Amino acid sequence: MKIKDVAVAGTGVLGSQIAFQTAFKGFEVSAYDINDEALEKAKERFNVLKERYQEDKYGTKEEVEAAYNRISLHTDLAKAVENADLVIEAVPELLDIKQNFYKKLSQVAKKETIFASNSSTMIPSQLVGFTDRPEKYLHLHFANEIWKLNIAEVMKHEGTAPEVFDEVIEFAKAIGMVPIPLHKEQPGYVLNTLLVPHLKAAMQMVVDGVAAPEVVDKTWMISTGAPLGPFAFLDIIGPNTPYNLYKAWGEEGDELSARVAGWIKSEYLDKGKMGTANGKGVYTYPNPAYQDPDFLKS
Repeated sequence: MKIKDVAVAGTGVLGSQIAFQTAFKGFEVSAYDINDEALEKAKERFNVLKERYQEDKYGTKEEVEAAYNRISLHTDLAKAVENADLVIEAVPELLDIKQNFYKKLSQVAKKETIFASNSSTMIPSQLVGFTDRPEKYLHLHFANEIWKLNIAEVMKHEGTAPEVFDEVIEFAKAIGMVPIPLHKEQPGYVLNTLLVPHLKAAMQMVVDGVAAPEVVDKTWMISTGAPLGPFAFLDIIGPNTPYNLYKAWGEEGDELSARVAGWIKSEYLDKGKMGTANGKGVYTYPNPAYQDPDFLKS
């Protein structure tokens, strides 16, 4: 495999996980963000991940320390990507921010570098025109808590070179992911095509006063044997991406999406709840109620 050095642009919840998991699997990683304040928050996230990997018996203390030491932090984009064989973009889910990022990245990355976006809501053809290398551009989408929920959805566009598609699939395997190849563009990939309507239906029942979140989860878990209900999964995902997605649909005239976005704002964002990222969501972590054996009995 040609990919040895990896740069991750954006060190939010998922960007920091991508950087840490990649370093944990032995790659040299450059993590980029726009200012020192963002990088200080990234360090905090990395330290939390070190603890989570050990709690989940995924890595030893020595292994997580070694991973941390393989990550370098940068506010200079050119410096961050100068040796990168692959740049994974995880900047905010706003079209103008991503477009401006790719214009800048194209100017400073070496010509051989592959660009991959972790965008949850956009498809490659929305962004490829802002890069200088359509044949080396695709999407690489991860689920939150990637060391446990370890899929990597690899989505090409019509101009992606077959060898680049294959190379990124091999990279996904190398960092402990199960690659999910998508040969055509699909908004939402496989995961979110299934998940977004599922979460929306769950939140609709709460917004309309039909049932409480715990009752919705309990119904799903008992009836399907699933280990998690939709609100437990929402805690794992965190509120930001679902809020932005449903808010955008609401602004386009979808009244239900607008009401669901309002619920996420009032019940998560306005209360400082970020789900498992800060231990506060519908459930309280690290010991959420749905893990109690009595949750499914009472």
